[in-house]
Amino acid sequence: MLFGKYQFSTVFINDAILPPYKGSTFRGGFGHALKHGVCASPHQSCDQCMMAKQCLYVLLFEPKLLKNNLNDVRQMSTIPSPFVIEPPSTKKTHFTTSESFDFHLLLFGDNNKYLPYVIFAFDQMGKQGVGKYVDSHRGQFKLQTVNHRNTLVYSDEKMISDSIDNIETLTLDAFVKSPPNTHTIKMILDTPLRFKIERKLSKELTFENLIRVMLRRISFLLATYGSGNPNLNYTDIIQRAKAVKMSQNNLQWYNWSRYSARQDRKMNMGGLIGSVIYEGNLDEFMPLIHFCSKVHMGKQTSFGLGKIRCEKLN
Repeated sequence: MLFGKYQFSTVFINDAILPPYKGSTFRGGFGHALKHGVCASPHQSCDQCMMAKQCLYVLLFEPKLLKNNLNDVRQMSTIPSPFVIEPPSTKKTHFTTSESFDFHLLLFGDNNKYLPYVIFAFDQMGKQGVGKYVDSHRGQFKLQTVNHRNTLVYSDEKMISDSIDNIETLTLDAFVKSPPNTHTIKMILDTPLRFKIERKLSKELTFENLIRVMLRRISFLLATYGSGNPNLNYTDIIQRAKAVKMSQNNLQWYNWSRYSARQDRKMNMGGLIGSVIYEGNLDEFMPLIHFCSKVHMGKQTSFGLGKIRCEKLN
């Protein structure tokens, strides 16, 4: 699966008030700006539009509408978003004029070729403003640069390069050569992790649950944006995951909410944050862990939720 991670560097041109967690705000602003820029029928719902199959907005924000056109994913319960926004970790809410604000955007599969459109949408989003109104305006910012793997691809309203030559290909095989004899790891949840077990939101991150969520994330991404479902024996992997024990649990439930313009209401988006230590025979699971450390896992990943890190302790 093609995997692009892009760093967007911006500077506020007036004061801005943003929520403590900014991923939802930026996803909403990105979607609004992209739709305004590419939509030929703004007063028609996407599922009724005859141009939906060729629409970039639908491709990025409504991929479920294209489900019947994708052979490998017809049996999937949902279609994963082709992007993830990683906002800065700061919970700071007040930003002043000339203050910098950087974030990352992850793009999966062939969607990387649409980077110029994505950059244009974020540039327009900055002009429209984000966050709460301050003195009759929202926080506006100027997009200064976009970098990919330390290579400049955009600067001050000019594309430096519209082709990404050194884009990474993400596969499970790429992580097989992880250091062997891993017996103890610390999993760190940097942003809230939301997941369901047996169709219910769970607060128990046993190692078995962790692997179930990872397998779902990996298989859905590779089926939709990669070369197809990985050749894995899911039942056997999950069975062996049950033998790995949790030796320390420092996880807690973090409550936060977002406003959904589409549903015109606040939505609870709580999830697990903190760290947990697992002990056992972990070698075969490390490729799954390394893969999800790059692409996030769980629900609402497009907001930046489910960002994880792994530290080998022994």
